[in-house]
Amino acid sequence: MHFTPSAASAPEPADDLADDERTADFLDTFSTFMAVVNQRSQRQQAGSAPSVASVLREHLGADPRGLAVVSETVSSLRQVDADVALEVVMARHGGGRLVGVGGGEQRMHTSFSEIVEHSTLWQQFPVGAVDYARAATGPDSDRRTVAFGLHLFTHASTPVAVLQRAGSPRHGNEAALEVMCQGEDAALELLAELRTAMVEHSVLRGQVVTFTTSDFGPTAGGLTFLRRDRVPASDVVLPEGTLGRIERQVVGVARHREALRVAGQHLKRGVLLYGPPGTGKTHTVRHLVGESPGTTVLLLAGGALQLVRLAAETARAMQPAIIVLEDCDLIAEDRSFHGGPQPLLFEVLDAMDGLGNDADVAFLLTTNRADLLERALAQRPGRVDLAVEIPLPDQDARRRLFELYRGGLPFAPATLDAAAEGTDGVTASFVKEVIRRAVLRAAEAGRGPTDDDLLTAVHEMTEDEERITRSLLGSSPDAEQWPDVDEE
Repeated sequence: MHFTPSAASAPEPADDLADDERTADFLDTFSTFMAVVNQRSQRQQAGSAPSVASVLREHLGADPRGLAVVSETVSSLRQVDADVALEVVMARHGGGRLVGVGGGEQRMHTSFSEIVEHSTLWQQFPVGAVDYARAATGPDSDRRTVAFGLHLFTHASTPVAVLQRAGSPRHGNEAALEVMCQGEDAALELLAELRTAMVEHSVLRGQVVTFTTSDFGPTAGGLTFLRRDRVPASDVVLPEGTLGRIERQVVGVARHREALRVAGQHLKRGVLLYGPPGTGKTHTVRHLVGESPGTTVLLLAGGALQLVRLAAETARAMQPAIIVLEDCDLIAEDRSFHGGPQPLLFEVLDAMDGLGNDADVAFLLTTNRADLLERALAQRPGRVDLAVEIPLPDQDARRRLFELYRGGLPFAPATLDAAAEGTDGVTASFVKEVIRRAVLRAAEAGRGPTDDDLLTAVHEMTEDEERITRSLLGSSPDAEQWPDVDEE
């Protein structure tokens, strides 16, 4: 069925003209309405907080909407350094003032240029209170840092504005410094001076820190400052000459860096400590850290091992430095065991190769499974220069360990000799636990520990050790009682 529209149904030209007039009237009315709203908003805010745009216009001497913004992201691990650097640079150039930015959560999703634009058009971002946060600067110290604030000062005769914002992992934002001024070159010069100040005045320099990861991604993590406890050499029980070899490579190179440089010798070095769990690898590392005052130590373990590239970059800036990779076999297993490359292994190799030979940085790796380590990591000079086994203690070493861990407890020398003789094949941590159990037995009996407590603890723990071993090997503790199959 086909219909042909009648002439009466077609719109008349006069109707079109009327629609256009009504549309124009509506747009004029709406424009007037918005102008009234904007004027009323400005009147309400007049005499209260000025807009960010007006403050910037007065300070910079130009309409901020026509100025470019030069931004630089800041690692979550270096936010405190950025805060310190801004304070130092501002003071160097005559000081300045800090103002806050209102606008609530919307600020977190808005760039500096957008803040200026919206502030000009809609008065959306008035000057408000500065946002602060507290961040650690050492094991027992912290600092109030700017989490969101606008620094206004003059740098090399150029008025500048720096928006400082902390990272917001839940919003997907990294920490950043956003610079606005007349002239891009002036902004770049300021950022270069800030980067230098971040290195020179870093709170990480000379500290012992461990990196932490975040659910929002590895780069969104933070750091924890650790105390640099001194472990004397007498408390490190290793085979004769072993500790001296390790100290010479890690500590000795740092002490004689100038002589080595003059002789054209490289400073970057790698040391691998390998052996069964509990033999004293970590204890040895603590001794080396304690013997390296003023050296920046970056400790990576577990999930933080994936931050090795960031650690290498930080170590290069903070040298002399030591990067400790605990249980590195977790990321550097021999590729032949898996049939392909391990991405984190490449991170380790690239980090070690990326440092120049003159970098005073030591990579200190520990592992329980040296046999699984990638040959390229363990055998190439310049990556690992020294591999040292930390073995199970022999009888003489176990005797020294019992003497060390007993402290002031009144165990007779003959009892310590017997304990050392009866604990063949155990680790240093085993010896330490024997002492603890002996003290616990005595405490439960309401008296001081005796020789019998020590020997009983040795017997109990060796029995426990054997029982666990039998279980792991799939044998039964009653196997020796089973009848011989040949007996009838």
